[in-house]
Amino acid sequence: MVSKRVVISNPTGLHLRPAGNLCKVAMNFKSHITFSYGDNVANAKSVLSVLGACVKCGDELEFKCEGPDEEEAMSAMVEAIEGGLGE
Repeated sequence: MVSKRVVISNPTGLHLRPAGNLCKVAMNFKSHITFSYGDNVANAKSVLSVLGACVKCGDELEFKCEGPDEEEAMSAMVEAIEGGLGE
């Protein structure tokens, strides 16, 4: 398992479009990918789970990837978030 903390820089947080883009990236990997924010743990492969976390700009998330391609998955997730998730 690998984990990393990232800060959301999207001005509007993870609303529907960036949440969908995050899920698209996560779905490319076999690993189980989650993130925690406060008391919430969200499945990064589920748009409803990501939206339910109510992530706003400046929030710090801790991503955890566990599985056969966990290193690649973590790199892709961090790269997508730092790239603005299509926003």
